[in-house]
Amino acid sequence: MLSKRQKTTTIKGFSRHDTDTGSAEVQIALLSKQIKELAEHLKKHPKDHHSRRGLLMMVGKRRKFLQYLKRENEKHYEKLVKKLELEV
Repeated sequence: MLSKRQKTTTIKGFSRHDTDTGSAEVQIALLSKQIKELAEHLKKHPKDHHSRRGLLMMVGKRRKFLQYLKRENEKHYEKLVKKLELEV
């Protein structure tokens, strides 16, 4: 779970304008942070299958957002993938 401070800094770093909180770029960035945290949790707790399911659902949701962004605006997609250091 991301803290409020982590969410606000991530939103500020990836938003298109001041009041942007729901664009695809912001959603992908937030999901990526959550995925990293949950992956660390699962390294410590390998038998936590409920969290593993949540992780897989987040990865699927992020993949769909990335496909949408690539289809709609490939320039923003390339920039975001490079900034988040994602392997696509």
